Amino acid sequence: MAETDSSEFRILMFPWFAFGHMTPYLHLANKLAQKGYRITFATPQKAINRLQHLNLFPDFISFHVITVPSVTGLPPGAETASDVPIFLTHFLAIALDLTRDQLESLVTSIKPKFIIYDAAYWIPEVAKPLGIKTINFNVVSAASIAIVLVPARNVPKDRPITMEELATPPPGYPSTSVVLRGTELETLLFVTNPFGEEMTFYERITLSMKNCDVISIRTCYEVEGKLCDYISSQYQKQVLLTGPVLPEDSKSSLDERWSNWLAGFEPGSVVFCAFGSQLILEMAQFRELVLAFEITGLPFFIALKPPLGAETVEEALPEGFEERVKGRGVVYGGWVQQPLLLAHPSVGCFVSHCGFGSMWESLLSDCQIVLVPHLGDQILNTRLLADEMKVAVEVKKEENGWISKENLSEAIKSVMDKESEVGKLVMENHKKWREVINPNLMNGYIDKFLQGVRQPVS
Repeated sequence: MAETDSSEFRILMFPWFAFGHMTPYLHLANKLAQKGYRITFATPQKAINRLQHLNLFPDFISFHVITVPSVTGLPPGAETASDVPIFLTHFLAIALDLTRDQLESLVTSIKPKFIIYDAAYWIPEVAKPLGIKTINFNVVSAASIAIVLVPARNVPKDRPITMEELATPPPGYPSTSVVLRGTELETLLFVTNPFGEEMTFYERITLSMKNCDVISIRTCYEVEGKLCDYISSQYQKQVLLTGPVLPEDSKSSLDERWSNWLAGFEPGSVVFCAFGSQLILEMAQFRELVLAFEITGLPFFIALKPPLGAETVEEALPEGFEERVKGRGVVYGGWVQQPLLLAHPSVGCFVSHCGFGSMWESLLSDCQIVLVPHLGDQILNTRLLADEMKVAVEVKKEENGWISKENLSEAIKSVMDKESEVGKLVMENHKKWREVINPNLMNGYIDKFLQGVRQPVS
């Protein structure tokens, strides 16, 4: 239902050219279009081709093609982060900055009321002279920003940051549990890597937040309130939250082959495992992982990409594995409907990498949660769920990051055993949190976000 005069409010969205950013931006665009707002979504053609089917309001959301210029070092034809290996991403940031003239002419022609952006730190310079409000919308958790992307972190300008410097959280950081420990700190060293012409990742992101009118984060105050307040005090700016902005409930139903297979098991007895669309495990770790599920003795459904060196998951399985688990275990290498699997009555446990979307899907589900994070932001999300909210169990890793079958199977059994104290505790806490973060609360966040962005800049 459109709000009064909301259709006069044209919004321009310009996210970083990575699907982990563009997709949540489009989910937010859908929520705003539902309220009657008109959105111009500026992004490369390759991205439009992949995002188009997620546009639920084509009458309100229009795509505008941004031409990505060729840059020395960037593979020819590269337009998104998916087209380049991670060590070449900074060339894509150079290309992003070279699209400034295209953005300037677009802004002049559509005259948006506000611009929602992230990595393009120069957007405020384009918008301010025209009286256009700028919102820096962050798709990661508040913890990922607060731990390293704040002025108090005092990142060196002339050299890479060290593990020793990262070992202590920035002054005033409000949590002792949502932190990285030991070798996990290596996942933050990238902040002083180049990310554009003569600019580090830290400089780009902090500049974007310093220069905008309003900072916005894709989270809930109930879950990350202290961290959001800390970011607000660090930047001396209003921080508006959107809630997790998950996609609308799909009207589709679960693929018949999986619903038929799951129907053969007791309610809440199946363990479901998925690590997102990006992660590819080493062969040895993949085999160790599937063996962990076998030794739990529980029925399981594993959705993982084939490991390094394998074309299919089948060829990577340990010898004799398929025969031994026949009838109670599935290992599948293709895409699955994760929210629908989590909602299936037979599924009782979710083993996840704790990426941001999966974190929220697990919180909103009825499943017990076991976490196996790999990257820095996933580790912080995990600490939030396991140590602060106490709704999940984190799997113990060896010093070198190895996940043993014993540790993983033990974690799964600890939450699936009806008599386990740990299992009872996380189930009880999860139930309480689910009552707090209900769909009504989520919808209320979008209304509050809109009220906030429509306020005149103070």
